[in-house]
Amino acid sequence: MRTAQITRNTKETQISLSLNLDGTGSTEIQTGIGFLDHMLTLLAYHGDFDLTLTAHGDHETTGMDPHHVTEDIAIALGKCIAEALGDKRGIMRYGNFTIPMDEALVTTDLDISGRPYLVFNADLSGNPKLGGYDTEMTEEFFRALSYNAGITAHINEHYGKNTHHIIEGMFKSYARALKKAVSIDDQKVNEIPSSKGII
Repeated sequence: MRTAQITRNTKETQISLSLNLDGTGSTEIQTGIGFLDHMLTLLAYHGDFDLTLTAHGDHETTGMDPHHVTEDIAIALGKCIAEALGDKRGIMRYGNFTIPMDEALVTTDLDISGRPYLVFNADLSGNPKLGGYDTEMTEEFFRALSYNAGITAHINEHYGKNTHHIIEGMFKSYARALKKAVSIDDQKVNEIPSSKGII
């Protein structure tokens, strides 16, 4: 099984995370941010990987916004994805998925390229907060995740009105695209999916 775990402690956050890319979508998640817990649960469920996560941040003790803990969770998750994939031998590498979420439509296209990049096209200005979650952190989350996992990702909101639905569509479409990309190509199990021979 392709697994990884990380403990990341800074002056701002304390994070413990374990990941199994070949799981069933089971989760144990506690971040102190209800909406983020919900989105991470969806990410694991629709990606079919197991995720155990405990996170604490300075927002709990100082009243600051949860910027640091949200970004650091994404950093830890990205690093675990990269570690679990190893040399990326046999993976499909590319994935894309479009999610209709009620009135919203969101597509994620990604390449586990080793060349981290994020293109993020969405308007989340309609609702700046969802519970204790700052919606502007959505782009920062996916940037930190993609950069630390070595993924080129394009996330595009085609249309939508409800900010919750748009963000949920992003997490679900990213998860489904990632599930495709990390899946094993039965015809090229022992090959690195690059003409260069390395990713």
